[in-house]
Order: sequence, then C-alpha cells, then structure tokens
Amino acid sequence: MNQYPAWKYLLVAAVLVFAVLYALPNIYVKDPAIQISATTSADEEGLGERIKGLLTSSGLPYKSVELTDFGWLVRFNDDEIQLKAQEVLKEGLGEGYITALNLAPTTPAWLKSIGGEPMYLGLDLRGGVHFLLQVDMATAEKQVLNANVKGLRRYLRSEKIRYSSIVEGPNNTILIKFRSAEDRTKARQLIYNEADYRDLNLLEIAGGKSPTLEVTIKEEALREKRDFALKQNITTLRNRVNELGVAEPIIQQQGEDRIVVQLPGVQDTARAKEILGATATLDFRLVDTKNDVQAALAGKIPLGSRLYRERNGQPILLLKDEIITGDAIIDAASGIDQQTGSASVFVTLDSVGASRMSDVTRDNIGKPMAVVFKESKAETKEVDGKKVITRRTSEQVINVATIRDQLSKRFQITGLDSTEEARDLALLLRAGALKVPIDIIEERTIGPSMGKENIKKGAFSVVVGFVFVLVFMALWYKQFGMIANIALALNLVVIVAVLSLLQATLTLPGIAGIVLTVGMAVDANVLIFQRIREEIANGNTPQASIHAGYEKALSTIADANITTLIAALVLYTFGTGPIKGFAVTLSIGILTSMFTAIMGTRAIVNFLYGGKRINKLSI
Repeated sequence: MNQYPAWKYLLVAAVLVFAVLYALPNIYVKDPAIQISATTSADEEGLGERIKGLLTSSGLPYKSVELTDFGWLVRFNDDEIQLKAQEVLKEGLGEGYITALNLAPTTPAWLKSIGGEPMYLGLDLRGGVHFLLQVDMATAEKQVLNANVKGLRRYLRSEKIRYSSIVEGPNNTILIKFRSAEDRTKARQLIYNEADYRDLNLLEIAGGKSPTLEVTIKEEALREKRDFALKQNITTLRNRVNELGVAEPIIQQQGEDRIVVQLPGVQDTARAKEILGATATLDFRLVDTKNDVQAALAGKIPLGSRLYRERNGQPILLLKDEIITGDAIIDAASGIDQQTGSASVFVTLDSVGASRMSDVTRDNIGKPMAVVFKESKAETKEVDGKKVITRRTSEQVINVATIRDQLSKRFQITGLDSTEEARDLALLLRAGALKVPIDIIEERTIGPSMGKENIKKGAFSVVVGFVFVLVFMALWYKQFGMIANIALALNLVVIVAVLSLLQATLTLPGIAGIVLTVGMAVDANVLIFQRIREEIANGNTPQASIHAGYEKALSTIADANITTLIAALVLYTFGTGPIKGFAVTLSIGILTSMFTAIMGTRAIVNFLYGGKRINKLSI
C-alpha cells in the first residue's frame, strides 16, 4: 500500500542532485573586480601586461588578470584595493578604455561547463544607484506633429496642390491654408486616400480669410507613438549602460511614461546621471553662402535657412534641411586628429546615411559644411509654489569645414574642446540618441557596506525562521517532523537552484519571499500529519493511516497553494521592482514546496515504513 515505484524514487533523487549542483555556485564568494573594455579601436595587444605593470608599480596586489568575452578582468582580495586600483588604471590607461567596478564569480570551470552560475544580487544587496526617469511625452507628441508637417508639405508639393502655409496650430493641430476652397477639397481627398496619413483626422474650417484644413492626429496613433518612444528610450538606455560597462543592470518600464534604471556596483553617480540623461546628437548641414549673415541678424532670415552660432559666438547661416542626422550614425570612436593633434570623433554611417552624404558632398565640393551639436537640458523652476520642469534645447556649431572631397561612410569630426568631450560624444553617438528627453525625478544610492549588511540580516532572518520551524516540527511530530525538516531543507536548496538556473536577481523582498516560503512549506506536512493522527485515533492501522493522510489532505493542500500562487502571479503582473522580486521567489517556493512536502516526504516515509508490519508511528 505504501510502496513507491522505482521511477518515483529516481525522480526525487534526480531533483536532489539537480538542486545541489545548481545551488552550489552560490557558496563561492565573488571577488571584487575591475572590468576593462575599449571604447575606441584601441589596440588591445599587450593590454594585460600594461595592467599588471600599472598595478605592480603602484604597489596594489591583485589575484589575477584575465581576458574574458567582455574585455579584461582584474580580480582583487578586498573592496578598498579595488577602488584604489580603478583610479590607478583610469589614469594609467588614459583615453579609450572604460574601467568599471564589478563582482566576478569564482565558480569552478566544471560547474560553469554545465551552466552553473550564481544568482544575481539586486541593488539593495550589492549596492549601486537607482534612478527613476520621467519620459517627456509632450516632446514625443511634438515630434509626431513636426514629422506630419514636413510630410504634408512634401506630399502636397509632389501632388502640385497650391497652399499658402502649413503651420502648427493650438492643441496639437496642424493648420493648412489654401488659396481656394477647391484646392482645400482636393487636398483633403488626396490626404484622406493616402495610406501614410490614415492616422489623421481632417476637418474643413469655415470662415476666415483663407480656406483652412485642420489636421489632428488620432488618439490611438498618438498612444502608439508614445509607447514606441518609451521603448526606444529603453533600448537607447540599455546601449548607454553597456557603454558604461555596468554588469547586471536593470532597465525596465514603469507605468506609461517612466523608466526604472538600477546600476549595481556603480559608485560614480555623477557620471552615470550625465550619460543616462544626456540627449546630445549631431546634425550635418550645408552653410548658406548665398545670403548675408548680417541681414539675418537684423531679422531678415531667408526662407529655408536658420541662424546659428559657433562656439566662439560667431553667427552663421545654415540651410534648414539636414544632410544627415545622428540617426544615421552606426559607430563612433574618439581619438586624436593626426594633423592638428586636437580631439576628434571618427564617425561611421549606415548605408542610407552614407549614400546621402556621398551625394550631397559630391555636388558641393568647395562649399562649407557645418556640424551642429544639439543638446536638450532640463531646468527646474518654482511656479506658484510648485516645481515645474522646463526644457531648453541648446544648438551650437562645433565645426565648419570646406568639403574638399566626396565623403562617404567614414569621416571625422573636429572642433571639440577636450578629449573627455570627444569620448562622451562618441559614447552617445554609438548608443544612439534618446527618442525624447528624459528627466531624473528620483535618485537613490546604496553603498556596498549597506548591501553587505542587508545580505547578513536577510540570511539571518532565513536561518532564524528555518531553525524555529525545524525545532517545532521535531518536537511536535517527532520522527515524521524530522522527515518534514529534511524536505524543508531540500526545498530551500531547490529554490536557490531554480533562481540560479533562471539567473534571477535576488533582492531583499525576494529574501522575504523565501522566509515566507519556509513557513508555508511545512503547512502541507502539518495537514498530512494531522490527518494521519486523526486516522490512527479512529482506529485505523498505521499503514492505512499513512495512505489516508496523504490521499485525503492532497485537495486541501492544492487549494491553499493554488490560491497563494494566484496572488503571487497578480503581484508579479501588476507590481514593480521589489514587489516582482517578492512574487518570483514566492511563486517558485510554492511550486517547489508542493513537490518536496508531498512527493519528497512520501518517498522517505515509504522507504522507512513501506511494506513493513508496524504497530505504532512516531508522530
């Protein structure tokens, strides 16, 4: 009656071996380390020896210097030496290298070969910085409006429809004025039938001096564009974080217009804020040599041109239509101009941008071309007692050069103030421009020492909860209680193994979920053991009582765990950050505890009592 088939014993044994193997990497302490990667096409040959030489000459001991898939990794024995070494390496290696703080696992090679990796530690356990970013959705809508204004101008011209003006109106509208009502009706019909403008609402406005067509963008289209802008910003931020060399970052959407960025191990918060929030990009434009700059300064700016200023304050007139924008740049690297010795950025364009640059420069040899550096900055002002964030876009001409030859896919930009500016500009161009500006509305920094304290307290809480449950079960249910304790220990090992295998991030709320699971894991055994006691009290034999205890308690155990699992799934679906961490560990704990508490304990009980004639149970 109480004997298991061989395959069930093998299944429990296989789960035990799996759990031990994949939980094992977490017992190996991570080394404080520095990850070094190149930001330019710098020569990496001999870099390992340079690193060793710099550290040895500075008297800083290190464990090892090794080449990985992500660059060079230097391991140290403690955090203090790691921080000193970062300063030495930053200064010694010079431009072209990122030196990022990291924690390097010490997992043996044989464990790595079967996919054994330790769990990631969250910000609250490892230390680092947390940013909550607000995406400027008003700018996203403005960009959609501007794109439609430009598109409608080109489209109406191509269809030879005469119009007086196309301007942005109030409340996100576009006003197209015509010379006659017939032109307006014809334009409305053409726009309505054009597939590219299906997202527009068209309304003819009566009255006024000129027949006018009011264009608005449908709400569904705006919502889609806002969502796209948010997702593109997340992608750009990921690229920028990769450029910073941060290991195990967390970048995720929160609500409709916010992004959470967590950078474990980062201690240079000013640098992180500068790179994450920067919205710098470049435009390449031809200089307007046909019109007078002084007349433009007096207010007579020619149609199709714009007035800019160079860094020295000198006014310059450029054509409105860009040759290319920063979107066409697929790679950028900082370096030194061989002729002047000044800082420069070497740019590589995509195929479309290269073709456009080639065509324009071929037709304009001997004419000047300008590089415009565009940057959006946020300013916080107090209006009527409330803080209001306003944006100011700064546009400067950083370089004007005569086109000597037909340019194509690769060229360089000079005119930058310093090598640091060149490096930051190259980083931003490589990572891509933010689709819309973002503002940092919340910032938290957690030191490494606080992270260690959190780990110590979290581990202590798990141990205390575990010990109390062990003692209670052993005293109350005797030998069966010890069997439940073995299953509980196995359950903890399985939870850690699953989290490691999934490469989940363990946070303080995640530890709370494990502590809760420790208590909940024995609930199933309490129900089973109490049922066995009742069966014995009713006069059933020990073997029949064991069978009835496991069979009859199963539905109650399933009901209790499924309802908790539903709650955990709801928390994960609608929660953010820490709440998701709690929900993940709780969900995994529920599933593993059902296996260990029902199948695991039954296997041990059947092994000890199955097929034997017994008169009394130690329960």
